[in-house]
Amino acid sequence: MSDASQHLDTARRVIREEAAGLEALANGLGDSFAEAVAMILSAKGRIIVSGIGKSGHIARKIAATLASTGTPAQFVHPAEASHGDLGMVTSDDIVLALSNSGEAPELANLVAYTRRFQIPLIALSSRPGSTLATQADVRLNIPQLGEACGHGVVPTISTTMSLAVGDALAIALMEARNFTPENFREFHPGGKLGARLAKVSDLMHDGAAIPLMSPDTSMSETLLNISEKGLGVVGLSNEDGTLAGIITDGDLRRHMDGLLDKTAGDVMTENPTTIEPSALAEKAVAIMNEKQITCLFVVDSNTKPVGVLKIQDCLRAGVV
Repeated sequence: MSDASQHLDTARRVIREEAAGLEALANGLGDSFAEAVAMILSAKGRIIVSGIGKSGHIARKIAATLASTGTPAQFVHPAEASHGDLGMVTSDDIVLALSNSGEAPELANLVAYTRRFQIPLIALSSRPGSTLATQADVRLNIPQLGEACGHGVVPTISTTMSLAVGDALAIALMEARNFTPENFREFHPGGKLGARLAKVSDLMHDGAAIPLMSPDTSMSETLLNISEKGLGVVGLSNEDGTLAGIITDGDLRRHMDGLLDKTAGDVMTENPTTIEPSALAEKAVAIMNEKQITCLFVVDSNTKPVGVLKIQDCLRAGVV
């Protein structure tokens, strides 16, 4: 067997063993998981997540996932906790401690602190009889399936299962709190994810930048307004402030013959496609692509214009 084939065989074996671990984990989840979710939901403070070594790395990720999905959480390093960081943990908090063996000595002071001040403790471990598990108020057990290295010394299957439990907690809590994509965006304003979750109201031109005129305005004045506002479009509003129609470059081309003898109302497109300010910008891009247009007037619940969104605005923000 070539080295390349052997490497692939190893990779597939590791992934399959970890997948088998996740399947066993899913089948073994019981009432303690629901107890952990209920306990966290009732907490007045944060979830303090802690672990050492590879479990510490997983704990950091779990804390980050919880915090980004509506559950205030913070990672506290157990060694630093013993040197003053225990002051970060309050009686309103809940501690989630990770240790595959349940015997990590670095967690001892943190565990003792939770017992002394009656701070709820959730243990995530593979050994129900361990010190950590027996001290905890709620025990989340992961199956003892060894590790993918074959010698039981390299945290692989156990860390994968621990990470999955953290993800499961985060999503269960997110659903229980009715945490929406719009809420999620508040914690992810940057990068591609922030762009995907940007709202129309975040990107639209509003206030004095909105080109608005009445339908009886002359086309000569209308053209000046389009040029002045620089958006390549103008909206026509009724006396009650609702949107009557819009004029785009396409409308101008279709009415070139005698254009300056007409009013804006003669040229406008009635009942144009619009969007609400609370919609995701990604939805606006989809509409513009479907309709083969390059801008949308943004209207409120009374169909009154509150902004204009251009396709270029979305592209600059990274919404595609």
